[in-house]
Amino acid sequence: MANDRLQRRLMLDIPTGFLFLFFVLPLIALVVLSFWQTENYKIVRDWTLMNYGTLTTEGAYLTFFARSLAMAVGVSVMLVTVSWPVAYFIVRYGGRYKVIFSLLLVIPFLSGEVLRLIALQGMLGPAGLVNGALVHMGAAPLRMIMYSNVASFIAFVYLYLPLVVTTIYLSLINFDFRLAQAASACGANRFQVFREVVWPLNLSGTVVGFMLSFIPTLSASLVPRFLGGPNGTLYGMSMAQQFGESGTWALGSAMGVVLFLFSGAALAILGFGVDLRRTGFTGLGRQ
Repeated sequence: MANDRLQRRLMLDIPTGFLFLFFVLPLIALVVLSFWQTENYKIVRDWTLMNYGTLTTEGAYLTFFARSLAMAVGVSVMLVTVSWPVAYFIVRYGGRYKVIFSLLLVIPFLSGEVLRLIALQGMLGPAGLVNGALVHMGAAPLRMIMYSNVASFIAFVYLYLPLVVTTIYLSLINFDFRLAQAASACGANRFQVFREVVWPLNLSGTVVGFMLSFIPTLSASLVPRFLGGPNGTLYGMSMAQQFGESGTWALGSAMGVVLFLFSGAALAILGFGVDLRRTGFTGLGRQ
């Protein structure tokens, strides 16, 4: 009995200590630093709200956040729109190859994000595959794709598509399609079956997939750095610059706190509005 209690205690204390050491303490340090100042690359321990005032009054930071928010919403909507047909096809028509299709979704994650972004640079660049194909067909090359918000949008969709498809797939694999067949037998057409049965009963997985792409897009720094160009700076990239070449760590900490609170509010809406037991994260499918 004593050994069992010790094992249960260790199973609880080890992950709790890990979270406290590598999540709670850094978050507390970030919050404290956001109320200090940085002068000449040195931290000045004077308590102030100046950093938050800068974020709310200077138009550049408001523009970065608004641009990131619009990008995150647009990318997430596009991903859900594209991922639904792919996930539906795998579940309904994958047959014995369903597991293989699922494993194929993991292949992009075998390489790092930087390598995938470099590959996109080669595709979208002035002499890349896209413009090369257009020139080969006799069309004019597209010179406005690279280093623009369009390039960042394409990159976000490319990076997070496997994740959103997998999320919706996990939701659909737990769905009883006999409900859709029953609706069809009652005279509903395919669109009505999808709108009234399939979509609402899989809304939980859809919302989870939306949030799993929305939050990392909102805080992204690598994509705009590689593909965004001078007019494509996003909030996450600006925040990273505060800890890098700008050396204004206190302002960067305030930006991180704002981003954390906004993301936390989005997750709270997800937690209160979605029943996670209806998603595919609680099982391996219907038996």
